[in-house]
Amino acid sequence: MPPAGAQRLIARTLLSLPAPVLRLMSGGGVVYKGGRTLDPRLQFLAAQARGAPPMESLSPEEARRGETQAIAAVAGSPEPGVTWEDLAVPGAAGEIPARAYRPQGQDPEAPLMVWAHMGGGVIGTIETTHAFCTLLAKIARGPVLSVDYRLAPEHRFPAGLDDVLAAYRWGRDNAGRFGAPAGKAALGGDSMGGNFTAAACQMLKRAGEDQPVLQLLVYPCTDVASQTASMTTYADAFPLSRPMMDWFMRHYLGPGDDPADPRLSPLKEKSLKGLAPAVVVTAGFDPLVDQGEAYAKRLRDAGVPTAYRCYDSLAHAFTAFTGAVPAADIACREIAGLVREAYEGRLA
Repeated sequence: MPPAGAQRLIARTLLSLPAPVLRLMSGGGVVYKGGRTLDPRLQFLAAQARGAPPMESLSPEEARRGETQAIAAVAGSPEPGVTWEDLAVPGAAGEIPARAYRPQGQDPEAPLMVWAHMGGGVIGTIETTHAFCTLLAKIARGPVLSVDYRLAPEHRFPAGLDDVLAAYRWGRDNAGRFGAPAGKAALGGDSMGGNFTAAACQMLKRAGEDQPVLQLLVYPCTDVASQTASMTTYADAFPLSRPMMDWFMRHYLGPGDDPADPRLSPLKEKSLKGLAPAVVVTAGFDPLVDQGEAYAKRLRDAGVPTAYRCYDSLAHAFTAFTGAVPAADIACREIAGLVREAYEGRLA
């Protein structure tokens, strides 16, 4: 297998070809499902992935290695003008690795954003969304603390969630260390990180604690047992399919865990009143699109200020594809812009 740098060069060279050529190399034709047209670069990547063993056939260790290689080929470059440092923060059962990002020209009034990466609770690291965190810090003009929570099956539910909540509390209480206002913070994540974010906000409410300044939910899983239409329409989507989701849950859940527990399925919480203002983002070609949209609607119905965006041509995990898919890069910049608007009190 070529080294990571060579893989990245090959991927970017191929993906720079015109859309008709990419579609032809993907088997021809436009991928149109559920009223949406898939980005041709994602169509090409999906076609290439069909030659590899499906994740559900792999062990967690094999899947983690594969994720690292795949991200290296398509990830964007870190944003200029953003610095970062690796550190350790308190998790629920001891220290966990984290990475703090700070932009040049940081707004001293912008809160710290505590961030949880994607990966179904089984794969992923702070490297998974490294480029996105630099972009978020730069455009939102605030610091970001990305946390490397514990993963299943070594640490099943609720270990990862508990780590994220503990890291959020630490970040909130130590925000001044990162040049942000003390005593408050925002919380965000993509996919399972979005699940953790939504669940943590609910847990803070139940504990009688103040809400985060903002919750940023990017293609979140809000119902681990969802049976909505998108679970069927996009069951074979790339890079997240329904069989892959089942694989994640087999490793993440214990035998006695109830999928209706709001800590697993935040959409099942009876009342969403009083939760943090929200930016909710979904991808069109994603089994999770319906549940993300449903959670945004319920937040709005509960009186929570909520901005919702669906990027119809994109697929799950697009925050990690900014180096290979221009539409993903644009979307991520728009998301960071929404966060900045929320910090300025202009959430709409």
